[in-house]
Amino acid sequence: MASAALWGVAHLATHRHRMGIALMAAYVLMLAGILTVFTAFSTRLLSLAVQPGWLTLLTVALVVIALAWTAVIIRSFLLVRPDSSDIAGRFLTTTLAAALCALVLAPTAYAARLAYLSRDVVSSVFSTPTDNSAPIVAQDPWHGAKRVNFLLIGADAAPGRPGVRTDSMTVASVDTETGATTLFGLPRNLQKVQLPHGPARSRFPFGFTGDGPNTPGLLNEIFQYAEDHPDMVPGVPKGKRGPSLLKRTVSDILGIPVPYYAMVDMKGFAEIIDAMGGVRVTVKYPIVYGKYREGLLPAGTRKLSGEEALWYGRSRTDSDDYVRMGRQKCLLNAVAKQADPMTVLKSFEKLAAATKRAISSDVPQDLLPALIELSDKVKDARIRSLSFVPPLISTVTPDWYLIRRKVSESLDERPANRSASAHHSAEPTQDPESPVSLDAACG
Repeated sequence: MASAALWGVAHLATHRHRMGIALMAAYVLMLAGILTVFTAFSTRLLSLAVQPGWLTLLTVALVVIALAWTAVIIRSFLLVRPDSSDIAGRFLTTTLAAALCALVLAPTAYAARLAYLSRDVVSSVFSTPTDNSAPIVAQDPWHGAKRVNFLLIGADAAPGRPGVRTDSMTVASVDTETGATTLFGLPRNLQKVQLPHGPARSRFPFGFTGDGPNTPGLLNEIFQYAEDHPDMVPGVPKGKRGPSLLKRTVSDILGIPVPYYAMVDMKGFAEIIDAMGGVRVTVKYPIVYGKYREGLLPAGTRKLSGEEALWYGRSRTDSDDYVRMGRQKCLLNAVAKQADPMTVLKSFEKLAAATKRAISSDVPQDLLPALIELSDKVKDARIRSLSFVPPLISTVTPDWYLIRRKVSESLDERPANRSASAHHSAEPTQDPESPVSLDAACG
């Protein structure tokens, strides 16, 4: 037992002093190394946890430590075990040695499994670098940009219709220094959307009109249309055509660069919420949900299950698309605030499985460490929302110039603008002229 807590005790007790001292020195050095990592590099541990190379190294290191520790316990037992004539003593000490080995191997094996799962998720969801250049340096991962923009897509593949419809589209514009975030919501039913220059604009010179008389030509159809028509995005492989064209289209609509996207399947989103243990939101008005109105979310602040959160974000019964967009922003805000490291760690295996099934993205792996640090800033920063819905914007004849002007004004971080938005407490969809603080509007 003493050798399990401090390597080399059994060796010293049996007069194997050199080996005993060597084992003690190795043990002290190992503990010193672990303590150094968890103190001096504690702020970078999460960043290391999303780098496949480091995760592989961590897995190997954990396996080596576990095997070495187990070997020390077994060797110590062999040195001090009772004589063979002492049957009871042999049985008890053998049982104790086996228990000590299990005590070392079990948590180490679990930690190694978590590292393996992390590597698997990172490799499955996030793209590898497109070239062999040096990885993004931590000093300036955003290449001097004051803001970085992400297109967040909620996709719904219903049995009654082919393909994927991007029914929820939000651009998160994040201040790279402070984490202050503005969410720009685009309604799914925007019409006559101007497509980017090139083959897409040539096919639809007067705005996107859909694929024949059976499709109305809405913004939420562009993703699948690009997937079904390779000539719209030449040279882009299947599975990436939709995100590529939608990012460029949204970038033109808002007048800001949108280099990255993340898309979550709606049913998979419910699994992620369940893996988190639910999400706490304020339901301001009772929400009827279910295909046959079989469910009801009463008004009040409560923790929602995955299914309830899904209906909270997607139900249009007794409301409309624009009210639903407001609730979706509140749900994003709640998840961003509540997904703390301990919650993630407790449900890691469920989250990993749900994430692989539900999420796709083109964020490169070498950007993940910087993104982890940025997300930590976002949790403590202000999140605001501006949705381009009626009466500000007509979805039938959108004023594209007005949209770009409102985006520019919203991202103007002058103190006067900050003060005005910080005291704004209306519903996200009631005053579309300026961004709304989600902490105030959703609370």
